[in-house]
Amino acid sequence: MTVLTVLHFPDPNLRKKAVPIEVIDTDVKTLANDMLETMYAEKGIGLAATQVNMRRRLIVMDLSEEKNNPVIMINPEITAAQGAEEMQEGCLSVPGFFEIVKRPEKINYHYLDVNGDHISGTADGLLAVCIQHEIDHLNGKLFIDYLSPLKRRMIQKKILKQDKQPQQLL
Repeated sequence: MTVLTVLHFPDPNLRKKAVPIEVIDTDVKTLANDMLETMYAEKGIGLAATQVNMRRRLIVMDLSEEKNNPVIMINPEITAAQGAEEMQEGCLSVPGFFEIVKRPEKINYHYLDVNGDHISGTADGLLAVCIQHEIDHLNGKLFIDYLSPLKRRMIQKKILKQDKQPQQLL
């Protein structure tokens, strides 16, 4: 398995929409495994293919404490949403920033697994937030898009300033 490079905001490739996966082949399975390896290495709980510069509708997640319960979702979709809830979110593509985001509280969803089986379910809490967050990535949307324009600009300025800082030698 390979650890992939995670794109960081404001990389314009994060705004590109992913295309559906037509065939679940070895390449898709390898990408999914590489994405899991990358997510674990980056200490995340979810990762979308667009974050590693792959325009495919594929997300991986693992919400378990032990990091031993990976979920691979191919062509995931939210079919219904209700309620509202606020939760603090962060993102591997916007490292170091955490903000409160308002999203639907409960969702219905479906996807294909790596065997091509149709899976559907209902989620709330962290699972619902994670699914929504990662599907947003597939649609070219970031969690900071839910923030005020002023907060978004402040985050972008801080990120650009961090990127210009010279690296300290150890």
